[in-house]
Amino acid sequence: MAQFFQAKPNKSKQLSTKLSLSVTQLDHLGAGIAQHQGKVVFIPGVLPGETATVQFVEQKKSYSKAKLIAIELASAHRVKPHCPHYYECGGCDLQHMDTQAQREHKQTTLVDLMSKSSIASAIETDVVAAPIVGDGWHYRRRARLATLFDQNTRRLQLGFRAANSNKIVSIQQCPVLAESLSALITPFAVNLNQLKARSSLGHVELTQADNGNFAVLRVTKVLPASDIRWLTGFAEKHQINLLLQDDAGQLTQLYPLLQTDDAVTLPYYHLAQESVRCSFTPGNFVQVNGAINQSMVDQAIAWLDPQPGERILDLFCGVGNFSLPLALKAAEVVAVEGVPEMVQQAKQNAIDNKLDNVTFYHADLSADLSTQPWLGKIDKLLLDPARAGAFESLQWLQKMQPKKVVYVSCNPASLARDSSVLLANGYRIAKVGLVDMFPQTHHIEAMVLFELDK
Repeated sequence: MAQFFQAKPNKSKQLSTKLSLSVTQLDHLGAGIAQHQGKVVFIPGVLPGETATVQFVEQKKSYSKAKLIAIELASAHRVKPHCPHYYECGGCDLQHMDTQAQREHKQTTLVDLMSKSSIASAIETDVVAAPIVGDGWHYRRRARLATLFDQNTRRLQLGFRAANSNKIVSIQQCPVLAESLSALITPFAVNLNQLKARSSLGHVELTQADNGNFAVLRVTKVLPASDIRWLTGFAEKHQINLLLQDDAGQLTQLYPLLQTDDAVTLPYYHLAQESVRCSFTPGNFVQVNGAINQSMVDQAIAWLDPQPGERILDLFCGVGNFSLPLALKAAEVVAVEGVPEMVQQAKQNAIDNKLDNVTFYHADLSADLSTQPWLGKIDKLLLDPARAGAFESLQWLQKMQPKKVVYVSCNPASLARDSSVLLANGYRIAKVGLVDMFPQTHHIEAMVLFELDK
């Protein structure tokens, strides 16, 4: 019997009795589902087909939550987690499941969530696309490490937050982080503790870009000259682009030295077989899985099938992740984003790539869009919203009337809700597929192609 948790005496309240439950399936958040006395029980850390000893931690009228004590009968898909910090760190929650089984679970969950939503009509097998997959490990090109300064020991702790907690888990490695970034964690922890102003340090953001590794160190006050020299030497030794970020978000580059005082070196990545370069400011959103992002962009463009003379609208465009490659294919691309700084960067990216057929606008896409100059008849639409989805933007479908819509989503629940709007407006689902952007976690990225029924 594999042991996972040793219960400690709790004098303040009586813990529930341990009991044995059989797990039938996983929910969309990766927790196991069992039944007990007519109620659903959610149990993190278990797999379908397993029998586990559990203990209730929360009981509601219609469901309960339990913690895993021990596995009595293990699934064939259970594997030993790669990461030594797995049971403490809150970054991953499916490392105990083999990667192929994770993908099958996510694909099934995606189709089920959409079929059970108000879109109702079952998803036919022939519209389910092959999932976009890549390496299950060392795929993250970006991560933010939290810091915590202990006033008693005068030591700075560097790591990730624990699951459902503000506690910082000190880590020495991260097997889902790009290897070159994972290798920087321990040296960073050691060197930051040599600084005089280590109590004034915030998070550390690490990024692997096509033009090198970048590190942004958040500072709450001006660092002494000795700390600046130490950090510069560290960056030179490890050959990283090192920037400081103050309370106002202002970036100052420490290494390598700049020729001017008004600019910093920005990270960038390539798309469209390296014919497009996409620069971004540290802190702004980019997809964390670079290889999967390239495949996702290629599939979105293939599904949209842009033709000469068409007008294509890209909503929630960021710094041009889809817009710039689309501009290589279409006569006119209109792109809209809600973060002003990202719009400015997207405009600069278009200039840098010599693309004059893409226009970027700033707009709050959850607000009234009726007066926006870009709103009007389009041929095709691409959406890549945040987890909240694009419900408000889709209320303007009648005015846009696109023949095709490609919807990229990081939340299948909001995707299913928004799909009902499209179907109510005469669209049908032509393709739906998993994009395995976040292996070893329950998070599901998806892409759906809608076509206007004629």
